[in-house]
Amino acid sequence: MTDPRRHRFPDPLDRCPARAPDGTPIEGTVFLSQVIDQDNFDVGAFTYASDFEAPQDWRARLAPYLFPGALDRLVIGKFCQIAHGVRFITAGANHAMDGVTTYPFPIFDPTEISSYQPDTRDTVIGHDVWLGMGALICPGAIVGNGVIIGAGAVVRGRIPDYAIVTGNPAQVVRFRFDAETVETLLQLAWWDWPIERIARARSALLSANIEVLKTLAP
Repeated sequence: MTDPRRHRFPDPLDRCPARAPDGTPIEGTVFLSQVIDQDNFDVGAFTYASDFEAPQDWRARLAPYLFPGALDRLVIGKFCQIAHGVRFITAGANHAMDGVTTYPFPIFDPTEISSYQPDTRDTVIGHDVWLGMGALICPGAIVGNGVIIGAGAVVRGRIPDYAIVTGNPAQVVRFRFDAETVETLLQLAWWDWPIERIARARSALLSANIEVLKTLAP
């Protein structure tokens, strides 16, 4: 197995974990836990987002309707990878649909706006999820662990663990592994291991060597 000491392992407290060959930080790639501090935006360690034009406010870029104090939450797991153009259209964007009109009269009344939110569903992204360029995650979506979301996909509802989804609406194209392997990976939950052990498992993770992963599990 490759000696993990030969490879740089990112510091989870680093704002810009990616470096050019000369060591210059790549400003458009950030660990979200280091750039977003909002009670209803919960993001795990090592999850990064990339953008060709790094915004000053990453929360507003990624989840423009997740306002401070909103009644819903956006939860993103550890080790997720979020490409340029991904947007989370969270529940605060939804209008009530049970009346004659969908026009949101209460948001124009200062006495009502703070308590008016017709949709309060959380949006939840699992661990080790890759969200491709321009993907759109709709309110209340529940995305499992290890999922790959194709570029431009529009994701609604529940996406099972280790699925690959594409299209509008996003549909499962295939699963990355067979059911037995998926169950093993969920039990191993490598994203929860101590950092030193994950660093040791780097080669096994990159090569999908499940047997070696088993030997390295805590």
